Amino acid sequence: MTLKLGVPSKGRLMEKTFDWFAARGISLSRTGSDREYAGRVDGVDGVELVLLSAGEIPREMAAGRIHLGVTGTDLVREKLGQWEQRVEELAKLGFGHADLIIAVPQAWVDVDTMDDLDAAAAAFRARHGFRLRIATKYHRLMRDYLREQGVADYQLVDSQGATEGTVKNETAEAVADITSTGDTLRANHLKILSDGLVLRSEATLFRARNADLSDAERAAMSALSAKLDL
Repeated sequence: MTLKLGVPSKGRLMEKTFDWFAARGISLSRTGSDREYAGRVDGVDGVELVLLSAGEIPREMAAGRIHLGVTGTDLVREKLGQWEQRVEELAKLGFGHADLIIAVPQAWVDVDTMDDLDAAAAAFRARHGFRLRIATKYHRLMRDYLREQGVADYQLVDSQGATEGTVKNETAEAVADITSTGDTLRANHLKILSDGLVLRSEATLFRARNADLSDAERAAMSALSAKLDL
């Protein structure tokens, strides 16, 4: 049996992850064509590279099908309930930075804080007869944050792409999304609430807590941890 390491299968996250491991003496490489999700690990014995989408990695760790995984903090916390009991954070990798934020139209000059949003949501429902809509794909994180902030009169509407455009398209009144520069928000005439930072996310190496390890896999984990100085 080999220790399975899950890494994002394409794009900058994959490239930056390969670079991070290479700087520590471990070479990760894709084998076969770009359509094949297999890879190899050189520099430490007994470790197998599994290429997955970043969104799949949290669930595969939680299920025990991979032992280690590189993915965003936001994806782990969104996809895994009680995530700290299911995975352990081993190392922040220093790239893939993005903030999960709440943003409203710039035209809402009287709405700057979460308390303002709560008041606006109550007024919106009284005026329109339905709850203020917040477009997001981060339902678990948003429900928890809005509850902590005391915001009640809202509904989350699912958005798997072009979230910032939902306000312009009149399918939502506010958005909760990942941003790194804020350029797309500004282009869509949205502003981040002054206390609307929900989570700072970055690429992180996680370990599955519940995966059963054989003696060989345990030895590979120790060798890998020593190499990575974990």
